[in-house]
Amino acid sequence: MIEKLLGLLKEKYSLTAFDAGEFSILKANGMKFSVSAYQAEGLGRVSVMQAKGFFGLMKMDTLMITPTSVDLPLYSYDRIYAMGNDTLIVELYDTLINTLDVSSLDEVKAKFTHLNERDPGKHWYDSIKLKESISKKGKKAQQTEFDALALEHFKAYLNLPANEVADAAKKQELSAVYVNGLLEQGGPSTDVFKKQFGEEKTAKLFKQVLFGTDA
Repeated sequence: MIEKLLGLLKEKYSLTAFDAGEFSILKANGMKFSVSAYQAEGLGRVSVMQAKGFFGLMKMDTLMITPTSVDLPLYSYDRIYAMGNDTLIVELYDTLINTLDVSSLDEVKAKFTHLNERDPGKHWYDSIKLKESISKKGKKAQQTEFDALALEHFKAYLNLPANEVADAAKKQELSAVYVNGLLEQGGPSTDVFKKQFGEEKTAKLFKQVLFGTDA
């Protein structure tokens, strides 16, 4: 699925690999993570994490986009396959300088209301998470439908009528608010990395590689 999402990205933006260095392969909490990152010309930082663990019983894919050149919200795709279950989490964070019409994302979501909702719980970042985000959980048999939802939603995201960023420093600052919040107040994967690698190394991974807010 990650390959399909990257394929859609490449249709619109030119991707240049960014060296993840010591973070290319990570091991934490019984999982092995493969990390890669790209600079998308005219868009921003794109990062991918693919993890496997627990004797192959769990697989997790993540793709994140931190826009710097176009005024889109920060995008995070997570897919977790475990014990016959399929979980799809797409979160969009308000790092917008100007208002943006995102109604096309709601239109996509409306087509898939028959898929079971997942309770995302309560988190510190709820105030900046857009309602056009997705949280679904189902069985492996629903994978095709989950794929269709993720792809259509991603296409709509890439085609949002966003303007080019005029104030790069302001855009970077808004993204940094979210990233620094993760590091200071935590998040599901953030807490795993902080426990395994400590705060300093986790901050370097997040700021320099995954989100590029300190690149």
